[in-house]
Amino acid sequence: MSGAEALVNLRDHDRVTGALAQVAGRLGWDQETVMPRGAAAQRGDEMAAMEAVLHARRSDPRLGEWLAAADTQAAEAQDKGLLRQIALYHDRACRVPGELASELARVTSLAQGVWAEARAAEDVAAFLPTLSRVVELRREEADALSAGRDLAPYDALLNDYEPGATQETLGAMFDALRPGLVQLREAIAGSGIETPTLPEHRFEPEVQLALASEIAGVFGYDLSRGRLDRAVHPFSSGSGADVRITTRTDATDPFNCLYSTIHEVGHACYEQTVAPEFALSALGQGASMGVHESQSRIYENQLGRSRAFTGWLYGRMRDTFGDFGVADPETFYRIVNRVAPGHIRTEADEVHYNLHVMLRFDLERRLIDGSLAVGDLEETWNSRFASDFGIAVDRPSHGLLQDVHWSVGLFGYFPTYTLGNVYAGCLNAAMRRDLPDLDAALARGETGEATTWLGRNLQQYGALHQPRALIELATGKPPEVAPLLEYLRAKFGDLYGLKLD
Repeated sequence: MSGAEALVNLRDHDRVTGALAQVAGRLGWDQETVMPRGAAAQRGDEMAAMEAVLHARRSDPRLGEWLAAADTQAAEAQDKGLLRQIALYHDRACRVPGELASELARVTSLAQGVWAEARAAEDVAAFLPTLSRVVELRREEADALSAGRDLAPYDALLNDYEPGATQETLGAMFDALRPGLVQLREAIAGSGIETPTLPEHRFEPEVQLALASEIAGVFGYDLSRGRLDRAVHPFSSGSGADVRITTRTDATDPFNCLYSTIHEVGHACYEQTVAPEFALSALGQGASMGVHESQSRIYENQLGRSRAFTGWLYGRMRDTFGDFGVADPETFYRIVNRVAPGHIRTEADEVHYNLHVMLRFDLERRLIDGSLAVGDLEETWNSRFASDFGIAVDRPSHGLLQDVHWSVGLFGYFPTYTLGNVYAGCLNAAMRRDLPDLDAALARGETGEATTWLGRNLQQYGALHQPRALIELATGKPPEVAPLLEYLRAKFGDLYGLKLD
């Protein structure tokens, strides 16, 4: 077979695999939004069947033959990138037995419902047997992925979300970041400035959703190729022409809805902006979860929580909800960016957020290497949380049960949130350098300059480049923690009147 024929075969095979993966993803979206509760067991079987089909396609022996032949033909960057990505998923699929892949899909589909019910009932004991089974299966998968390689089992899982990353390199990055975060937190606590809180007011959930939909459009989310629904835990799903997001509502806290929406819009706009020619291929998705999180976090924080944009948002909230007890845009900005220790990661301020992630990173590594038993997880979580944040966990939904990730087996995902913040810090510095008048546009509720910059410099490339190389391409520099710390110190130093060294 010629190299040209092999390349055509790879492209065709990959495109069908990509289409089937989107169908599987749609089953997950349906499960979290509109699926009848009684369908959980059947959905688990459906997900297992889809995973079996996908695993068979990704481990197809012909892929190895085609990859070897096509390598001589691939001259363009797009073809080289495609071969790299197919080789990665082919190698992974060949290492993991098909029965294990299917069982993981079935169990994690069921576990999602068990977690949601346990969370609603504040019942950790009801969840632990299922979590134990998920951990057991993921350990088995990690062992299969790391066998015969100079790679720790946890690192093998981590590479599913951030290719090339290791717990050692991420641990070193987090160690460089933590002292600056702790110093800033302590300086804010000692500033004597009491940041105002949102006054008691009822914000009708349906009105919140309408405003959230409007804001999604302001950030460039194309609702003709997407939709916004409610779920227990906000998420984004899909790519290309069908990218869906969810949010949640609380009648006393509209920020939960609005900023969850902006966060998920960052993910969704990334997927909608990937070059159309990459659609349904191994290149037609984000480069990594760290890069993906850089988009959600920069949309949510550097843009959405900026003084300029919150000034516009304050006006829209007054238009929508009437007088809700906040006197002026500056007070609103201070409320949106209030720094205080809290239980919930997704609601955490920018200073505390990464400390939440570091806690989960440390605990999940121990779950996978076996040094922490699932039965001891709640006690260990609560003890570590009290040490890190100075407050006790008051109920399971504010502790171990707050996140969906472990129930669905996403071990290795959590550290990409902080990695995404680091990447976002780098991107924000470069974007601000290139767009010196950006705040004037944001103050008018116009995000187009920023989203166009991100689309042109990062989002369009999909998975064409490796994560660190992509950040360097977009910013002109290798990723580092300094821009994030500089951004946080400048923003919160101003808010709290700090004189930082």
